[in-house]
Amino acid sequence: MAVLLSARDILERLISFPTVSRDTNLPLIDWVQGYLASHGITAHRWVDPDQPHKAALFAHVGPEIEGAVVLSGHTDVVPVDGQDWSTDPFTLCERDGRLYGRGTCDMKGFDALAIWALGEAHRSGLRQPLQLALSFDEEIGCTGAPPMIAAMQPLLPKGQAVIVGEPSMMKVVTGHKGGYGYKTHVHGFEVHSSLLPQGVSAIMQAATLIEWANAQNADIQARRPDTVAAMFDPPFTTLHVGLIEGGTAGNITAKDCHFSLDMRVVPSESAADWRERYLEQVRQVETRMQAIHPDTRIEVSQNFDVPALAPETDGAAETLARALTGDNGRHVVSYGTEAGQFQAAGYSAVVCGPGDIAQAHQPDEFVSVAQFAAGQDFMRALVARLSA
Repeated sequence: MAVLLSARDILERLISFPTVSRDTNLPLIDWVQGYLASHGITAHRWVDPDQPHKAALFAHVGPEIEGAVVLSGHTDVVPVDGQDWSTDPFTLCERDGRLYGRGTCDMKGFDALAIWALGEAHRSGLRQPLQLALSFDEEIGCTGAPPMIAAMQPLLPKGQAVIVGEPSMMKVVTGHKGGYGYKTHVHGFEVHSSLLPQGVSAIMQAATLIEWANAQNADIQARRPDTVAAMFDPPFTTLHVGLIEGGTAGNITAKDCHFSLDMRVVPSESAADWRERYLEQVRQVETRMQAIHPDTRIEVSQNFDVPALAPETDGAAETLARALTGDNGRHVVSYGTEAGQFQAAGYSAVVCGPGDIAQAHQPDEFVSVAQFAAGQDFMRALVARLSA
């Protein structure tokens, strides 16, 4: 006989799997698929051919018709390396009204509630279907969600409204910035630094591109934000270099320099336009480099692409989430989620989940018992609505 677990019991199981993005998530996927199967729910998985130790999972309950509500979460978590935890991060611990553990907030708390809700819905005789979608590699650029969304299309009836359960304190978030990452490799030409004009320092040329990003940030912040941008904090697109590496010695013009540039683009601006602006600067710098030595060059590759979530007019997901939560406020966030990727694939989407984003990625990460209970109330109301 199938064992029926509470939402908290499911959370305890999920936390026990150390699904850091650099590692496998298959033990968790195996457990979820087996648990759902024990209750008569068929789940499908999509295995990444480039990373066969990782998989996404999705399932459908209710009538085999289009128009499902999709509960979407990710299974991966950030590392705990170097963090000072007071408890085992992969053992759920309740203390002082909080549930501690890596991923309790971001976002296995929601995942547990969604799995629990799928089981409840399966036993409730739904009139409108419910779907579950669990992705991987969200924490390294939402790279696991797009192939999962594509894999869902031929196997499940098309869903309508997507609830992405990132921690929002159960507020209905209708917009977020897009996130776009570019890795840049500047190939210079080495000479002794006393002969500087005859060489091409990859570091110094990289610095011109980074200074361009600084200048763009200054220009953006000096302008009056448009109506959409004004909803965000900060109310503008940002360009940021967080990693840089290069050089051989203090007296040699650097042969190589690597740096990462990420852009957080407001929904009212074009990510493609920002990309082209950057590549135009790259072309200009490369031309100047090659005028000194023809073997120099600059390589740019995109390492993540997370579309913005644009606020919708009369969106099905927003209408549903507001009806279930009673939240009529206007909320947007500056971090990215797979909501923008679902929206780009033709779904209506919002972000709404238990917990405070301020706790995400922190040592002693937690979701409050009250927030977890609020999330469960949301799921109960959702199942009742789909059954009515």
